[in-house]
Amino acid sequence: MLKPLGYSLKTNVKRLIGKAHPQRDQQYWFIQRLKAQFRRHDQPTISVDAKKSELIGRFKNPGARYCRRADVVNTYDFPSDAHCRATPYGVYDEQANQALLNVGTHAATAQFAVASIRQWWEQLGRARYPKAHHLFIEADAGGCNGHRPRLWKRELQHLANDTGLSITVCHYPTGASKCNPIEHRVFSQISRNWAGHPLCSLDTMLAFIRGTTTAKGLEVKAVLDTTAYAKGIKVSTREMATLNIRRRRLCPNLNYTIRPNKSGSS
Repeated sequence: MLKPLGYSLKTNVKRLIGKAHPQRDQQYWFIQRLKAQFRRHDQPTISVDAKKSELIGRFKNPGARYCRRADVVNTYDFPSDAHCRATPYGVYDEQANQALLNVGTHAATAQFAVASIRQWWEQLGRARYPKAHHLFIEADAGGCNGHRPRLWKRELQHLANDTGLSITVCHYPTGASKCNPIEHRVFSQISRNWAGHPLCSLDTMLAFIRGTTTAKGLEVKAVLDTTAYAKGIKVSTREMATLNIRRRRLCPNLNYTIRPNKSGSS
């Protein structure tokens, strides 16, 4: 009775974005201009984010692949049946089209995020940018590297002190995180590479990440991080006052630079 009247089964369509940030467009173009300025002076620019955590074990992985026989996996995704839960944190260098993913097996905290950036600098960044004195970071507005967590800024101060780099961070406003390059240039390619393959072990996950390539020459490195990062670390107002941080006029909560402390400690 319904079909002749033009009715059919339909699913919800994601199209509404809700209330946008009042300076969303200005922030987006500010990031692009600032990034171009850093590149002209041969300073590193990186895009960072944490990928969705994955249960490691015989669990269904979305997607399909060509094979003679389908893999048999657990009917239910009970975390208790998993070997562990792994969270890849990515650091993507657009200029080199090269990424490093730090695969953590514990909490995805701000300490884990900055430790991943440190890994990238020590393994790839320092050699590629020997004359670097400034680092530009694109990040989402939320999560472990969001603009609100105090711990994120404190750990960046430690990184600045240890490396001697001034660190400029620009966060994409809420609803614009898909503009973050690592999302569509790295994470989407990794998900496509392991689609339909159960991530039975950490070695399997690392192998799929390292084997991710594109026609434009993307290279991805992966390292395992088994450090147990503590949750719930509080950073006091007194500690925040010791940070050598300068905020920009446009969206000061989203744009700021952290410079090394002269004393070498925060």
